[in-house]
Amino acid sequence: MLPAVRAVRPDTVTGGRHAQVVVIGGGQAGLAVGYHLRRNKLDFVILDAQAAPGGAWRHTWDSLHLFSPAAFSSLPGRLMPAQAGEEYPEAGHVVDYLADYERRYDLPVQRPVRVSAVRPDAGRLRVETDTGVWTAGAVVSATGTWWRPFLPAVPGREVFAGRQLHTVGYRRPADFTGQRVVVVGGGNSGAQIAADLAAHDGVDLTWVTQRPPRYLADDIDGRALFDAATARRRALDAGTADTGGVASLGDIVAVPPVRAARDAGLLKAQPMFERLTRDGLVWADGTSARADAVIWCTGFRPALSHLAPLGLRGTRGHIATAGTRAAGEPRLHLLGYGDWTGPASATLIGVGRPAREAAAQIADLLS
Repeated sequence: MLPAVRAVRPDTVTGGRHAQVVVIGGGQAGLAVGYHLRRNKLDFVILDAQAAPGGAWRHTWDSLHLFSPAAFSSLPGRLMPAQAGEEYPEAGHVVDYLADYERRYDLPVQRPVRVSAVRPDAGRLRVETDTGVWTAGAVVSATGTWWRPFLPAVPGREVFAGRQLHTVGYRRPADFTGQRVVVVGGGNSGAQIAADLAAHDGVDLTWVTQRPPRYLADDIDGRALFDAATARRRALDAGTADTGGVASLGDIVAVPPVRAARDAGLLKAQPMFERLTRDGLVWADGTSARADAVIWCTGFRPALSHLAPLGLRGTRGHIATAGTRAAGEPRLHLLGYGDWTGPASATLIGVGRPAREAAAQIADLLS
C-alpha cells in the first residue's frame, strides 16, 4: 500500500478548499502523477470532469485496440493484466484497468468536477471549478488532447450537406451502412477507422491523405515506439543528433486489422481533395466524388483553456516547459500532452517517468 497523506483541509483565506497539489484530469496521466504524489507523502486531489473512471478511453471507437501487449501498457506500480484472447487489449479493458488502479491506490479523485480557470492567488494557485474553488501550492494539468479535436480549414466544409464528424465521434462501421464515407487522415486513427469501414459490407470508402501512407514494419508495436521516443529525448537532452524518434519510423502502426485491410487491397489512399461541395468533394484535377459523410481523423490540440488566465501559452497553443514544469510558472506542471511534456508521455507506458519527475519537483518546491 502507498503511504497515507494528510487530509484536504478548508482554506480559511478564500473560503474554499486547499490541497498541497491539485491535479486537473483523472485519466492515465492524472492517475500516474497521483501515484507518485502519494509516494512523496503530499496531500492532493484529482479533479476529473468525467462522470466515471477511464478518461478518454471511455469514448473511443468500438474496435480500438492498444498498440502494445498489456504488460507493456502499464502505469507505475501495477502491471495491466492480460485480456483473455487478445494480444493487444481493447479500449474497454484499459477502462477497467484504470478504474481498478484508481481503487487499488485509493487515489482521491473527485468527479464530475469541471475546472474553468487557474489563476495566481497570493503565492498560491487558485483553481476555479463548477463545484467551488480550490487553492494549491502546485497544480498539475493533465487534461490531455482528446477533448480538443482539430478540424482543418478546408474550403467548402461549411456547405457540405452530409454528415461530418471527428475521430472522437466515430463508434462503429454499422452506423454508416449504405453510405459513401470519406476518411481524412494518414495517421493511426485514420488508418484504423478506414480499415474498420473497409471491412464492413455496405460501406463505400474513400480514404484520403496528405501524402502516401507510411506504414511501420509489421513487427513494430508500441514497445518499439516507446523506445524510439525515449532515445530521441535522450539525444536532444544530450545535445547530440536528433534521431527523429517515432516519426522516423513511419506514421501508421500495422496493427492486425490495418494489416489485413492493407494486404487485401482495401486500403488505397487517394491524395487530399481540394474542396468540399454540397454533395461531395473535388480534387485539384477537377475530378469529383459524391459523399454522404466525412470523418476527420486530423488530430488534436492540447486542452489548455483552463490555463488561459496565467498567460503562458505560446505558438501552436503550447506552454513553454522545462521537463513538465511550466517555464513561466514554477508551480504549474503539464503532463501527458506529448513529447514536449515528456517522451511518450501521452501513452500509458510513457507517462510514468515524467509523472515521477513532476511529483519529485513538486515535493522539493513545497518542502
